[in-house]
Amino acid sequence: MAILRQYIAPLLVVLVFLMALVAVSARIFLPSDMAAPAPIEDVESASKQPPARGVDAAAGLPPVEAPTLPTSTGSIN
Repeated sequence: MAILRQYIAPLLVVLVFLMALVAVSARIFLPSDMAAPAPIEDVESASKQPPARGVDAAAGLPPVEAPTLPTSTGSIN
């Protein structure tokens, strides 16, 4: 149990810290347009725009035509 507390736990803490440091530092190597924060669109102007014709307003996808299922023409006896 002492090996876990003295060697393994501190090693895991250091590894997690180094992984977080690498992840945060990766922004330095990104192109300048990707390193900036994402642009925030004005909520009021986005809600006033009419939805595009033939596009589902909620998902921004074209509407899906529901297929018609074949029906039986004969009677069941």
